[in-house]
Formats: sequence, structure tokens, C-alpha cells
Amino acid sequence: MLLDVSVMTFDRPEAWQWLVQFCILATALLLGNVLRTKVPFLNKSLLPSALLGGLLLLIFKQFPSCRGIINKPMMEIVTYHALGLGFVALALKNNKIESKSTPMKVIETGALTASTYVIQGIVGLIVSILFFYFGKRLFYAAGLLLPMGYGQGPGQALNFGKIFTGWATQQGIDFPGADFGLSIAATGFVVGSLVGVIYMNILRRKGILSRKKIAHAQVNTLEDYESKGEIPDAESIDKLSVQICMVLFVYFLVYLFTKWIQGMELGDFGTNTLKPMLWGFNFLIGTLFGILFKWLLGRFKKARLMSREYINNYMLNRISGFCFDIMIVAGTAAINFNELGKFVLPFVLIVTLGAIVTFVNVLWISKHLYPDYKYEGFFSMFGMLTGTASNGMILLREIDPKFETPAANNLVLQTLSAIVLGFPVLLLVGYAPQSLKATWITLGVLVVFWIALTVFMLRTKIFKRKKK
Repeated sequence: MLLDVSVMTFDRPEAWQWLVQFCILATALLLGNVLRTKVPFLNKSLLPSALLGGLLLLIFKQFPSCRGIINKPMMEIVTYHALGLGFVALALKNNKIESKSTPMKVIETGALTASTYVIQGIVGLIVSILFFYFGKRLFYAAGLLLPMGYGQGPGQALNFGKIFTGWATQQGIDFPGADFGLSIAATGFVVGSLVGVIYMNILRRKGILSRKKIAHAQVNTLEDYESKGEIPDAESIDKLSVQICMVLFVYFLVYLFTKWIQGMELGDFGTNTLKPMLWGFNFLIGTLFGILFKWLLGRFKKARLMSREYINNYMLNRISGFCFDIMIVAGTAAINFNELGKFVLPFVLIVTLGAIVTFVNVLWISKHLYPDYKYEGFFSMFGMLTGTASNGMILLREIDPKFETPAANNLVLQTLSAIVLGFPVLLLVGYAPQSLKATWITLGVLVVFWIALTVFMLRTKIFKRKKK
């Protein structure tokens, strides 16, 4: 008897809706890559293919016939989960500090990351508070979305943007936090790429830097793909399937843990501050659970309960790269510029001043932290602190194609120290929007925190001068 296909539900739009949205994202990403490869100007600009793909979707959204094709809520959901999954994949990697980077230099690089978040938050808050008092009725804490967009990227900009919208609505303020944050993130990619390239060309014209050709670029050895003792590529289960399943399992633990915390009684602070932003910490909780899961696997091996190595760094890199590419495309496509019309002036001021202060702060600190490779350190960190780690690597490859300096290792290994040092900033971002008083307190704490981080990074210079 033949199966009656008409009984099945696969012909309904609901059965295809999610898949169609992912197909749109994949198509946009491929088209963005074609543009970046074939258009000389875009190739020289170093703009990420994912950003170009997202911008293409933004352009298509302006046509009335295409507005219904791209589902904004789904794009936001994809952005949110892609951030968490990408961080889980990075946390599962077996990262070891190589001879090029010392533990203290990695911690100092993490401090540079955290201090840049802080100074971005200070500048953003000053602008938004001034506009709240003297300009248009901009939400007073809106400026804190600058470090979320520039420093953290579309995922966190979206997460906290939605939280800000909720608090603003409670106080009778109309503020499109998600669109504001995502627009900052998209602008950050442009700033990181274009400003980075322009400054690099200025240094080349002055003879400070010289273009280094990439010899045998992207040539991987067997050691890049796997290490000793790993499970085979294909046995009863494919190695890639194992990596994906581990990432999803850890992310499932993130959901269960967050759900459990939501059901607890945590008092006023927990109910008003911690719980509302806990879902936005999916990337941070995922990182912690990923590290814990990796530690447990190591213990199993020492106890001889597990004989093979299941973690494959190469594949986890590819999984995180895919997640972040999709996050950028979806996050950019989710922007609705119509909601930003009355906030154009404060938005322009925030992203412009944010770009200037990020450039100055990173360049100043890099000259002290990395005296032997100050420009390699600067470009890698500036690219990351306005876009993502991938942007930092792209800029770094222009002047250090073989990663001969410790800059690449510092960038990769600083993640954990940056999360630890930057955690107070995330708490403050969740606390500030609750009231204008809380925002002023946050601004004061950020100033003190920035001074403390700066003194830590420049401690050798400061104390040497005092001794003299």
C-alpha cells in the first residue's frame, strides 16, 4: 500500500519556514563572499563576507515585495543562539599557551579587552545621558549598547538591546534597543575594517610597515587537522557529528541551568537584575560549561575510563566560524532602520566617538604592552574590539601573514581572562537601565574600573617612574 503523502504536513508553510530562513542566510553569505572576492574595492576593504551578506539582505528588505521574505523574529533568534553555540565550540577547544605567549601577557591582553569595553561604555553613557537631559528623549542607558555592539558583536547587542527596551517601556520611553544595538554592531564591522585598512596604508606610506606576501597561505598540515589519539574520522559515528553533538549537549546544559535558576528565589537583586539578563548570558554560561565539560573529559582519560581523544580543535574552529558567520548575517538582516529615525544624531555620535576612543585606547596600550610588536598587537585587538576575533585575524594577516609574532596567540588565548575581567561590566549593563540613578552609579563605577585596569596594564611603567 502506497503512503498517502497528502496526509503528511510537509506541504504546509510551517514545515519549511525555518529551513527557508536558513537557506536565505546561506545564500546571502555566499553572495557576500562572491562580492568580496570579485569586487576590488570590497576586497581591499577587508569587510567580512558575512557583513556584506547581511547588508544585501538589508537592501532587499527595502523593496516592498521582499519585506515578507525575511522574518525578523527568526533572524533575532538565530543571532542569539549562534552566539551561544559559537562560544561553546571555542570553549571546548584544547588551547595551550605556546612559547610565543606568556600567561601574564595573555592576562594583560584580556585586561586590554575589558578596559576597552569599559571606556566604550563610559563614552556611550555620557552621550546618552546628555541626550536624555538636553536632547531628544533617548533612553539614558542606551550608550551601554556601544560595548555590546562594538566589543561583543551582534549577539550581545541584540540580547541587551531587548532588555533595555523592556526597562525603557516600563518608564514610558520608546526605545528600539534591539535595532539600536544591532546597528552599532554592524557599524563596528565597517569601522574595524575600513579604519584599520586606512591606518595600515598610512603607516605603509610612511615606511613604518611593509606589505608581506602570504606564502603558501592556508596550507594545513596533518597536525592542524588532528592530534594523536583522536577518534577516527568515520567509524560508527562521524567525527564531525561527535563535535556537533558535544556542542549541542553543552548548550542544552546551558538551557537547563538557566531554567533552573529562573525558578529559584533570589531576592530583589536576583529577580530584578540577574534573572532578566540571565538568558542574555547564554554565551558566558556556555563558555563555563564548555570548560567544565572539557575538564571532565580530561579526568575520564586520566582515570582510563576513556582511551580516545574526542575533541578536535580544527572541526570546533569550523563550527564556531560557521556560527559567527551566520550570526553576523542574521544580526545585520534583523536591523530595522525605520525604528531608528528619531535617534540618528545620538547614534552617529555614539558610534563615531566610540570608534575614536577605541582606536586611541587600543593604540596607546598596545605600545606599552607589546613593545616588540605594537602594530601587530594593535591591529589584531582593534579589529576584534570593533568586530569579532575574525576581523582581528584578518587585519593581522596583512602585516603578519605567518603569525610570527605572539599577537595571534594573545588574541585567541585572552578570551577566558577577558570574560573574567569583563564580567563586572556585564553585571553593570544589566543594572544600569533600571533607573537614572543606577545609570549614574554605573558611570562612576566604570570610570574607577577603567583606571584600575589601566594601572594594572601599565604598572611596570608607572612604578619604574616612581622608583626613579
